[in-house]
This record gives sequence, structure tokens and C-alpha cells, in this order.
Amino acid sequence: MESAQPSAGPAGEEGARDALGRALGPTPSQSRFQVDLVAEAPRKAGGDGEKGGEEAKGRFRVNFVDPSAGGESPGEPGGGGSEGAVQNGGDTVMSEGSLHSGGHHHYYYDTHTNTYYLRTFGHNTMDAVPRIDHYRHTAADLGEKLLRPSLAELHDELDKEPFEDGFANGEEGTPAGEAAATYTPNSKGVVKFGWIKGVLVRCMLNIWGVMLFIRLSWIVGQAGIGLSVLVIGMATVVTTITGLSTSAIATNGFVRGGGAYYLISRSLGPEFGGAIGLIFAFANAVAVAMYVVGFAETVVELLKENGTLMIDEMNDIRIIGAITVVILLGISIAGMEWEAKAQIVLLVILILAIGDFVIGTFIPLDSKKPKGFFGYKAEIFMENFGPDFRDDETFFSVFAIFFPAATGILAGANISGDLADPQSAIPKGTLLAILITTLVYVGIAVSVGSCVVRDATGSVNDTIVTQLTNCTTAACKLNYDFSSCQTSCPYGLMNNFQVMSMVSGFAPLISAGIFSATLSSALASLVSAPKIFQALCKDNIYPGFQMFAKGYGKNNEPLRGYILTFLIALGFILIAELNVIAPIISNFFLASYALINFSVFHASLAKSPGWRPAFKYYNMWISLLGAILCCIVMFVINWWAALLTYVIVLGLYIYVTYKKPDVNWGSSTQALTYLNALQHSIRLSGVEDHVKNFRPQCLIMTGAPNARPALLHLVHAFTKNVGLMICGHVHTGPRRQAMKELSTDLARYQRWLIKNKMKAFYAPVHAEDLRDGGQYLMQAAGLGRMRPNTLVVGFKKNWRQGDMRDVETYINLFHDAFDVQYGVVVIRLQEGLDISHLQGQEELLSSQEKSPCTKDVIVKVDYSKKSETDTSIAFAPSSSERTPTPRKEEDEDGKTSTQPLLKKDSKSSSPLNVSDQRLLDASSQFQKKQGKSNIDVWWLFDDGGLTLLIPYLITTKKKWKDCKIRVFIGGKINRIDHDRRAMATLLSKFRIDFSDIMVLGDINTKPKKENIAAFEEMIEPFRLHEDDKEQEVADKMKEDEPWRITDNELELYKTKTYRQIRLNELLKEHSSTANIIVMSLPVARKGAVSSALYMAWLEALSKDLPPILLVRGNHQSVLTFYS
Repeated sequence: MESAQPSAGPAGEEGARDALGRALGPTPSQSRFQVDLVAEAPRKAGGDGEKGGEEAKGRFRVNFVDPSAGGESPGEPGGGGSEGAVQNGGDTVMSEGSLHSGGHHHYYYDTHTNTYYLRTFGHNTMDAVPRIDHYRHTAADLGEKLLRPSLAELHDELDKEPFEDGFANGEEGTPAGEAAATYTPNSKGVVKFGWIKGVLVRCMLNIWGVMLFIRLSWIVGQAGIGLSVLVIGMATVVTTITGLSTSAIATNGFVRGGGAYYLISRSLGPEFGGAIGLIFAFANAVAVAMYVVGFAETVVELLKENGTLMIDEMNDIRIIGAITVVILLGISIAGMEWEAKAQIVLLVILILAIGDFVIGTFIPLDSKKPKGFFGYKAEIFMENFGPDFRDDETFFSVFAIFFPAATGILAGANISGDLADPQSAIPKGTLLAILITTLVYVGIAVSVGSCVVRDATGSVNDTIVTQLTNCTTAACKLNYDFSSCQTSCPYGLMNNFQVMSMVSGFAPLISAGIFSATLSSALASLVSAPKIFQALCKDNIYPGFQMFAKGYGKNNEPLRGYILTFLIALGFILIAELNVIAPIISNFFLASYALINFSVFHASLAKSPGWRPAFKYYNMWISLLGAILCCIVMFVINWWAALLTYVIVLGLYIYVTYKKPDVNWGSSTQALTYLNALQHSIRLSGVEDHVKNFRPQCLIMTGAPNARPALLHLVHAFTKNVGLMICGHVHTGPRRQAMKELSTDLARYQRWLIKNKMKAFYAPVHAEDLRDGGQYLMQAAGLGRMRPNTLVVGFKKNWRQGDMRDVETYINLFHDAFDVQYGVVVIRLQEGLDISHLQGQEELLSSQEKSPCTKDVIVKVDYSKKSETDTSIAFAPSSSERTPTPRKEEDEDGKTSTQPLLKKDSKSSSPLNVSDQRLLDASSQFQKKQGKSNIDVWWLFDDGGLTLLIPYLITTKKKWKDCKIRVFIGGKINRIDHDRRAMATLLSKFRIDFSDIMVLGDINTKPKKENIAAFEEMIEPFRLHEDDKEQEVADKMKEDEPWRITDNELELYKTKTYRQIRLNELLKEHSSTANIIVMSLPVARKGAVSSALYMAWLEALSKDLPPILLVRGNHQSVLTFYS
């Protein structure tokens, strides 16, 4: 065990070595790893299972050395050496020095102590054992992310460069600079709260509002004790279900700042999160105004009683409100610590006030009896148990007035970023607060209903001296006659809002309680609103609000948000019309409660493996019930405010959906989309094929999709919203390089397709040649019933100049497609299809800016030499000097390495030559509206109807809807009318509109001499001429070059050859003005017709024509006239 120690020493100096001492790379600057020996301070027992002095031994830290870092090794000054790392509880913590200020930086591969593996596995290994640091996000504020060795580093041969590390499965990557900015190595001075101070206190203060002291007695008077308890119970059911849902989401992973917004956005995605975040932050800001005005009203009441009003009631409320909100802002800006202390003081006052009331109920004074307070009496309890609704009040109107008193349960969750352990604090604090506050509400409702009668005059003269026998009211039984209250009285539960201060032992304490309840709720809302808004702005869902994301000080306080909240609150205080605002605020809160409940239901429904809340006491159906209840309560409280809330949420939802913020939070919406697709795919695979449901499902051999846009747009015209479209891309070349490209291309090109509104999939494969790749794709592409049934290829334009083996491969693709029962479509544009050699890959660059893992710059480079193989590498150094490109971050080095490319680019951006300009114009022709012209269908051979179905589908699209279909068929000269009628009948039975049918009686006429001569001249270089050679030589030549055309074959297929030449003459005569021609593809028998002859037929048939599709179905019906 000791022997491992010395070997580690030199390893740090000589460059990285593996366990057997072999050098992994030539020098530290080029090697991927550097093993440093880090002296470790003795840790507390229970670190890694070792004790005392043994722990002080070194441990390996394998540094990931960025090879592009200009040859600096981490020990050199520019590299921010290893001494920058400090030990903190056994975790390696990044100091500012280790995140050095260049664009590049190190990740640490920490392999624990070097003796750890010898103990555990008996040998030293690079493999990392499970530990929390591997699972952190890059800029985690709890500790530094360690990278586990990638699979390539463990698995690849040692003399080769390993893969670059990407972030797997959409983990959020953070560029180095941002990591340095957001990471705080020193956690001293950051205030974090526990569950009591952070959640319980806040929630209790927010739930106990003014209602408790001013309105609860009136609710008991109207609804009676029984229904009042029911009102409180119903409100509690809604808040408890929401509390359980909040607890479930809050314990499903690490919770950052942002409260309700954070919980909803990470569960349901940015659309709902963004909508709720904005209205929830706004509701909190306006709630500040509501609570402050409640406070100001009470102060003004006291001033009025003492006759010391300043101006008049309304303006006094404004003045006092404005002063109060300025003081509250001061407390908030002073920091969370001061705010928390203020909350504790307010809670103490509130509890004293409640205690004061409870004590008062047991001390019935004679002076209070005329005002209706008699102490606990069974008669009063019985009388007040039932409802006595007056002034048009109903059960639901009373419920609507009480419900806002139950909100406030998210006060703790809203400051989730300031909690030490949000996962345990939020459930404990929130649920306990709901329990305590509900018990207090019920207790006070029952006690006030048992002590105070509904109506009282307050006059001592109403005492009954003589005993009455026919008493009906409780007051009468207690010797008071309040019968004069039929009109109206100033006292009693119904008439006096200040019943609680009348009952209490010491009235001013109740006023203090009211002040405490209003101010604490205002303070909690004033802190919540900016925190939520800051989290919303950080996510950049509304780009205009980006400036509010900035935080100040050690606690990252959103000062700008505080000022904004202050201004909103001040504005509403000056309006001072709260009866209009209150229902809207309540509805905003309820909308967020509904969505929190719905989030839990949705996440459970989506069955995402990532949904694993530590809090188990939730149920998806109860959460759904909670969401529905919230929506019902919104309408009960105020129907127009509910509708307004729905409109606002929907409007914001549509806006965010339209903007598509570039975030990926693994929301349950994504999970449910996947689940639905999976379930429907499986259900679909149980459905039998039927000719009525046939859809062209195309596998297009595009290569890189942006290299052949015309091919893509034309096929998209007949597959969009109809059938499947898969863009096949065969990577050839060295396997290792290709594998690297496959993964980067997959994300890049799928994004390109989505950005260009192509409803298609991108499917890259690696193969030895195009034919193998095509076979792999045809056999394996697709899923269940969603598998391709038609192969689409572009016409090989340069076949005569290129290598004939490529032609052999190309033609064999057709044979392979027919073998697996595919239809085949060949698309030819005279100008060509492939624009990759002149394409300034701007769209590629822009699609890459979003990608977290690929940041290589691609500029205009001539790809034409390797058109068929691989169009995804713009620039690669020769293999001897190839180093892993820094794809993970946009490094400074990345910019310098592209300088020569940009210089080359400046030459090629000069005006294009004529043929290239034509090619570019042609490649975009199918993106335009096509106008009134013809689609000519030359349906010469019956292939099951695909030749007719494709043009029909094209005409159903908006761009092509003005085009008319003309049908051309072959026929005999003496039966032209009969053939035309027969075809018209067939087409009308198929319900396919056509403008004209032409029967060609002269297909078999011999073509013109000059055209035959031109054909013979074209095939001359590819003929075998076996009659002029020795038999042996000819056989050998045919074996080596199987594509050559034999004299025998040429003679045998003479009539077929002439037919192709003649058809081209007819096409030029009849269809030269068509927008597009769809024609039956001639079939060549496998093994009998050589590749060169078949290629020559296609060339002769389709040359000098408008865009032409040569189509051959698989000879199974795709059209039917049966219903």
C-alpha cells in the first residue's frame, strides 16, 4: 500500500502515467491528464473511512488539461496551478485561482485518496466511484462539479486521443466565465434560514392577516358557527392539497430561488412557468399595497376616534401608506437578516394579541354586556350556530370574503433560495403553518360565536328588570332586550367589526395585532415579489426584463426588483381603491395554486423516471382535485376577475410558446409528449395496413440536410402532415472520426430541420460506402408502423466525370430498395441539387449558437471533392497534428484557430459565377408559391398508383394549390378516345381532379437520328466492346469493371433504349413548360442490365427538362375507389 506513494510523486512531474507507469502522453502540455499530488489536511473521522495520520497522505487529483490551452501545464503561472485548490470537508473546492481567467479552465477528476482504490478493488484504477460531485451542475452553488472519466477515456486505445466530453442527456452546461461568476467559494456571511424562521414563521404571519381581527366575527354572525367552520374547512382543504403538492415538487430535486415560479416552471416548462411567474410576482407586489392600505385604514380609524385627522380620510390613508411602504422597503434592502428579525418581532406581537383575545373571553365585564358580550353561554352558542344571512350575503359570498385569509401558504417557498435546506424546510414549515393557523381560526370562530350575540344596542337602559316568560333570543334569556335592533344597531357580531378588541382583555394590543398582521404580510410580499421576479429574469423568458436579474451583495439581493415592487405598491396605494384590486389578487394567487397542483398531477401522469419526490404523502388524483377546486374557487370569489386571470395567463402562455425560450428543464410536458408518442406508436403497431391509410413514408438520402434544400422541400411538399420523412446521411471514412461526428451532427441537423419548419427526422449512420449505409437505413430506420416505404434519391449529375464504382453503388441502391419492397423516387433538377460547396453555412452557424455542446465554427469551404461522403467537417488538421477541438465552451483559442478559414472565406464570398447562381436559385424554387401552372404526370406503367398519388398530395399544399394535374398515358393510335375515356373514369373513381388527359400513340416511333447518335456517343467510354477483344481479356475486364456495357446487352435492350430517347423527345414537346414532371421510372433487371446502361437510360430520359420525379411504387395498390 505504501508503495503507491512514491510512484505518485514523479507522475506529477513527468506527465501523466497509467497504473503501470507507462507514459500516457509525450509531455504535460499535450497530455489529457495531469496527476497532481495534493496534500490533504486531516479530516474529521468518518470522511472516507480512514483515520488520523493516514488521511493526511496525498491523494491523486487528475486534472483535465485543455489541450488547446496554448501548451500551458496547470503548474505554470498562466494555468492557475493546483495550489489554488483548497480542501473543504473532503471536497475539492474551486478557488478563484483555479478558474483561471483565460477562456479555458480545468475540470477536476478527483479519484479520492490514492489508497482508496487499492483498499476497495485491490488495484488502482481510473474509474471513479459514485459520489455526489459527479451529479452537480457546472455552476452549482453547493460545491464544485467533478467530471467522472468519460467512457472514451476508459475504453479507447491509449495511443489515440480520447473523445471530447459533452454534457450528457441535456445537463445544463455553463461556460467557464459564468461558472467563475456564479460560483462562490466562500460561503461565510451568506444568510440561510432553517425551517422555523424561514418557512413556519413566514407562512403563519402571511396566513393570519387582518381577517383574523376584523372580519372573522362578522363571518360568524352571517354564516353561524357551523357554516363558519365549514368555510374555514373548505379553504383549508384547498390550501392543504396545495401544500402537499408544493411539498412533493419541492422535494423532487434541488430547489433554487424563485418559489412558486421555480417549482411550476421546472415541472410544467417555461410556458406555464413564465406566465405564472409574471402574474405571481405582480400579485405579490400589489398585495404589498393591499396589506399596507389595510394597516393605514386602521391607523386612520384610530386618528378619527381621537379627532386628529391630517387632511381627510382618503388622503390620510395615502400619506400613511406611502410612509409605511418606504420604511418596509428600508427593512428589506437592509437584508434578509433584518427582515427575518422584523418578522419574529411581528409574530410575537401577533401571538400576544391572539392570547389577549382568548383571555378576554373568560372575563365577561358588566360594562361589555350592553355591547353584546356575555362570556361563554350555551344559549348564545345555540342561537349563533345556524346561519343568519343579511344584506344579500350568501354562503359563497362569505366564503369569497374569507378565502384570501387562507392564502399565503407559499410565503416560505417563495424565498426558497434563502433556505438552508429547502427540501425539508418547505414541507415541514408549510404544512405545520396550515395546521396551526386553521386551528386558531376555528378556535376564534367558535369562541366569538359562543360569547357575543349578533345584535346589541350598547345602551345600558335595555336591561330587563322583570323576568320575561316568552323569551326567544339568547340576549333576552340573559336579561337584555335588544329587540329594538330590527332596524340597525352599532354593536354585535353583525354590526361591529371591532368585536375582538371589545372582547379582549387589553384593547390596544388587538390594534397592535392588526398592525403586526398587516405589516408582516406586506413585508413577506415585498420580499417575495422581487425574488420571484429575479428568478424569472435570470431564466431570460422575457428578454426585456433581463436587467432585473442582477443581484447585489453576498446574498445576491435583487435591489432593482425591490425598487420596481416598491413603485408598483406605491402606485396602488395612491389609487387606494382596494375593493376592485383584492379579487384580482386572490385570483392570481389561486391560479398559481391551481398550476402547482396540476404540476404534480401532470408529472405523475407522465411517469417520468426523474419524478421521485422524497415527500411521499401526495396523490396525483387529489392534486388534480385540488387544481379543479382552485379553479372553482376563482369563479366563486369573483367571476369577472377569474375570466380576466384566465385571459392574462393564456396570453402570456401563448407569448412564451411563440417566443420559444431556449431552455431545457426536463419538464413533465416533455415527459408526457414522449409518453403519448410511445403509447400511440405501440397502439399503431397493432393496426393492420389498409390501402385507404397508405401514406408515402420517405427515406431521403440527403447527406447533410442543408446541402440539398431543393430535394428536402420537394419531398416535404408531399409528406408534410401526411407521412414520415427521414433524412438519411451516410458517413464514410475513418470510423473513429465518423462516430464523433454522428453525435454532434444528430443534434445540429435535427435543430436545423426544426428551425426551417421541416417535419422530418435526421438519421445518420456510419458505413463503409453509400450502399451499405443505404441498406442499414432501409432495414433499420423508423419505428413500428412508422417505417419508410419509399426511397428518395437525387439524380447523380456528375456520373460521367466521376468514378464508375460510385455509379455502381448508386444503381445498386435502387436494386436494394426494390429487394426490400420499397418504392423508389429519383429527383432531377437540371442545375443540380448539392449546394454544399458554395453554401455560406450561416444557418448552420446560427443553429449552433444554441447548442450547449458544439461550438465549432463553420465557414464557406469547398466540399465538392467529397460530396457523397461527409459534409459535416469544415476543417480538420492532418491526422498527425489533430487535437481534440474545444467543443464544450467558446474558448479564446477557438477564435484564433479559425483565422485562416476566415481569410479563405473572404475570397469565396465574391460574386458567384452564373452556374452557381442558377444552382442557388433552383435550390429555393420549391419554397415559393408556384402560381397557375401544370404538374404533368406521365403514368406509363401501373406501379400501384404511387406515380399518381404523389402529384395529388403535392396539389393539396398551399404553395401548389393553383397547379393543375395533366395526365399522359401511352395508347394505340386507333383507340385514343377509348383509352382517354377509360383513364378519365379511373381518375374520377379515384376522386383525383385533372385538367386534361393526353394519350400518346407515338411512343414506339423511332427517335431522331441525332438523338440516337448523341446517346451512343455518351455511352461509348463505358462499353466493353467484347467482340473486338480476346474472350479471356473481355471476361477479365467485365469481372473487374462489372458496370461496363456489353455489345450483347446493348443489342438485347435496343428497343428499351430507343424508348427512353423517344420519351425524352415527347417530354420536351409536351411538358417543357410544366412546373414539375412526375414520370414512371424504368426498371432494369438485376444482373442483366449494367449500371452504366441504366444510368445512361435515366440520363437520356430526363435531360434538359423542368424538375422531374421518376417514380416507381412497389407494385402494391396505394389507391382505391372503395369506401
